[in-house]
Amino acid sequence: MGNRGMEELIPLVNKLQDAFSSIGQSCHLDLPQIAVVGGQSAGKSSVLENFVGRDFLPRGSGIVTRRPLILQLIFSKTEYAEFLHCKSKKFTDFDEVRQEIEAETDRVTGTNKGISPVPINLRVYSPHVLNLTLIDLPGITKVPVGDQPPDIEYQIKDMILQFISRESSLILAVTPANMDLANSDALKLAKEVDPQGLRTIGVITKLDLMDEGTDARDVLENKLLPLRRGYIGVVNRSQKDIEGKKDIRAALAAERKFFLSHPAYRHMADRMGTPHLQKTLNQQLTNHIRESLPALRSKLQSQLLSLEKEVEEYKNFRPDDPTRKTKALLQMVQQFGVDFEKRIEGSGDQVDTLELSGGARINRIFHERFPFELVKMEFDEKDLRREISYAIKNIHGVRTGLFTPDLAFEAIVKKQVVKLKEPCLKCVDLVIQELINTVRQCTSKLSSYPRLREETERIVTTYIREREGRTKDQILLLIDIEQSYINTNHEDFIGFANAQQRSTQLNKKRAIPNQVIRRGWLTINNISLMKGGSKEYWFVLTAESLSWYKDEEEKEKKYMLPLDNLKIRDVEKGFMSNKHVFAIFNTEQRNVYKDLRQIELACDSQEDVDSWKASFLRAGVYPEKDQAENEDGAQENTFSMDPQLERQVETIRNLVDSYVAIINKSIRDLMPKTIMHLMINNTKAFIHHELLAYLYSSADQSSLMEESADQAQRRDDMLRMYHALKEALNIIGDISTSTVSTPVPPPVDDTWLQSTSSHSPTPQRRPVSSVHPPGRPPAVRGPTPGPPLIPVPVGVAGSFSAPPIPSRPGPQSVFANNDPFSAPPQIPSRPARIPPGIPPGVPRRPPPSAPARPFF
Repeated sequence: MGNRGMEELIPLVNKLQDAFSSIGQSCHLDLPQIAVVGGQSAGKSSVLENFVGRDFLPRGSGIVTRRPLILQLIFSKTEYAEFLHCKSKKFTDFDEVRQEIEAETDRVTGTNKGISPVPINLRVYSPHVLNLTLIDLPGITKVPVGDQPPDIEYQIKDMILQFISRESSLILAVTPANMDLANSDALKLAKEVDPQGLRTIGVITKLDLMDEGTDARDVLENKLLPLRRGYIGVVNRSQKDIEGKKDIRAALAAERKFFLSHPAYRHMADRMGTPHLQKTLNQQLTNHIRESLPALRSKLQSQLLSLEKEVEEYKNFRPDDPTRKTKALLQMVQQFGVDFEKRIEGSGDQVDTLELSGGARINRIFHERFPFELVKMEFDEKDLRREISYAIKNIHGVRTGLFTPDLAFEAIVKKQVVKLKEPCLKCVDLVIQELINTVRQCTSKLSSYPRLREETERIVTTYIREREGRTKDQILLLIDIEQSYINTNHEDFIGFANAQQRSTQLNKKRAIPNQVIRRGWLTINNISLMKGGSKEYWFVLTAESLSWYKDEEEKEKKYMLPLDNLKIRDVEKGFMSNKHVFAIFNTEQRNVYKDLRQIELACDSQEDVDSWKASFLRAGVYPEKDQAENEDGAQENTFSMDPQLERQVETIRNLVDSYVAIINKSIRDLMPKTIMHLMINNTKAFIHHELLAYLYSSADQSSLMEESADQAQRRDDMLRMYHALKEALNIIGDISTSTVSTPVPPPVDDTWLQSTSSHSPTPQRRPVSSVHPPGRPPAVRGPTPGPPLIPVPVGVAGSFSAPPIPSRPGPQSVFANNDPFSAPPQIPSRPARIPPGIPPGVPRRPPPSAPARPFF
């Protein structure tokens, strides 16, 4: 390949890539893509080929590049090319690559000069390239030919802008020397996307084709039409050279000879030519790499710091050291106890913000799930009255009772107290499950030692199961104690005298009507599909009503539903739904909302459903009982009571209600206390004081502290990563000191680009001046642009005696313009003839046979 500068960068980039590969990461340098922009036959493809160092692009007159070519250079040990449209084929002959580009272009655009924005993607793998993207774009044209559309100019410009608008792209604005630079569409497009000129480099081609006696010296010296990064002149191979198979190396030698021998360029030959363009672009790549280094260094240092603490433990690691094993065992068991206690009691550090865990879930069981289970077993009014009437009749026997019997009250109360056993035992089971889950979560830190983790889980779980038996025995004992003696002297018991007023007292004890019990989002699941299907609303539950709003601001109320005669029932989850659903309905078979007999409310999880149900319980909305009617006693259910028996049933009914409420209150208070004392606190004490002894008795220390294969691999990987990170940081430091970045050139006065872009593309001439320099020869039209008036060299300032022209540039600044009323100087399309007195050595051109007076 012919790009030596690129080859010098390859080891540097490979070092970085190797350093990052060793730590399992990719080095995202994101090197800039280089786009070549210019008019037709300006030499864009030749410039691109010279940068790559291979002869592989189609050449010819007119529009040759008719589709964008995205050329990806990829570093590889072998050299070949492949196209995206035919990946299976590898091209090792670059003449075949050119033919394939031509064939693929014709396939999409036809053979009659058509264009297409669909790019051709070519990858070149080589040991002599960097991972770069080069883009060869169609030349800017204004007049459609062949199959080209009428708006060909705008299509090509849009196509070019898509590629050069990216901030990481370098723009090579190619302009041939034998056209007016002020009308360069390439420079105008570059100015649109790069107004600061930070990524635009001017390239002047075809310097060898200028008319004899003319040159582009002022342009290449960045004096005439300055760019921030200046211009670089190149001499490409002619069509004849290409057809004659002149290789790139010979072309570079010829280019070098041209610049050294040309009198106008020999003093800046070291800043001209394809090698200097390559060097400039490679310096830009070097600058980009250096700019990427601080971010890469910061990333590596943060990773290194995160590893420091763990690596410190492994630096002097000896797997078979018994002292280390004993210390690690003690630390892990102690940490397990601390973690378990923090999860149960709560802690400010390492708070889980995604879900409830440990103590918070147990608290929900105590105060939401358990009260809900108690209410679920609440007796049915009809069944209760029937049982009370049977009890009274059976106690009286053949006699007709005159008074309400106490024994009926006790019999019904004891029957209700027995029903408490099921929800109480269920509460214990739920708490045990949460404790076991908490133990498993805490032992996750012991995963490095599988046997230790397994034994710890087994020992603690066995202990929890042992405490389960004692806890359940104690709870059953509490219920038996409640059964053993009915304390009718309890201060909260209404007594026989007040039993008749029980219903009015209950009404007085209702919650405050305006008290808000709960707020939150729920989805109404059974709105008809015609009205949009399920919809989410903001619900507010108070002691007397359920309201829902459009959002949590509670400004737009959708509906308010009174809680009277409402109950809750479970609803099966839909086949395609992942929501959990429950329903509210009216016990009197009335519509609850519009034409709906029940409202189905959906939550994201079963926990949310249980929580909402508990909130409805507080508001007095109870769950529906499973109605299993006893057909055998259907006739007996329709009995009629005499007035005296009915009064007795009502009295006992109110007494039972009062006493069961006292027992429920007592059980709801004692259950959490009993479970905390007999199960949770004892488990914490066991872990702190006895777990270590049980571990030592279950197995020997060496087997308990045997590392898992994963842990050994993890330790080795961590140490390797640590050393690789340090090595990568050293490489970055070496690159920082061994590479030099060039500063960004200072801004220049590039208003000429703005002024030309706001006028017609035809060259603007200065108005005729009333004063002309004496004896000034006529101007000769030449192919290179020239300044408005040739600045007077400092050494010959006295050779002009004409008065100064107001907008005429002075000797120190070619672009100074002190006339506040005149527009910025416009650049004519032809240069003025060099005045007399110019230093010798510059070739002069004799005037034409029919000179015309310059129009200045």
